[in-house]
Amino acid sequence: MNRQETGKEAEDLAAEHLQAKGFLVIERNFRTKVGEIDLIMKDGEEMVFVEVRARASRGHGGAAASVDGAKRRKVARAARVWLAARGWDGPCRFDVVAVEGGRLEHIPAAFEADFR
Repeated sequence: MNRQETGKEAEDLAAEHLQAKGFLVIERNFRTKVGEIDLIMKDGEEMVFVEVRARASRGHGGAAASVDGAKRRKVARAARVWLAARGWDGPCRFDVVAVEGGRLEHIPAAFEADFR
């Protein structure tokens, strides 16, 4: 399986997992020139921007650790574009779903961003 297929499979698993927890899928793979958001979901009244990371193992810090400062800034910039385009001014947060060696970990409010 190539990297793109692995990423899509991880995103599918993440979406299914979060939907089972009551999240509603709003959009997948939102792309803009400033960044990309894997999943945009709604959890109650909160808009959730989800970064999905897949790794075969925890080597090199693991999947969650790979969401570094540069990636967080890109996701936050893309979220700003999405929020402006949709006119959403309600609460929102940034979650990470890490898929490693067949294990899925959901990290709610994994990082904060000053983007409003």
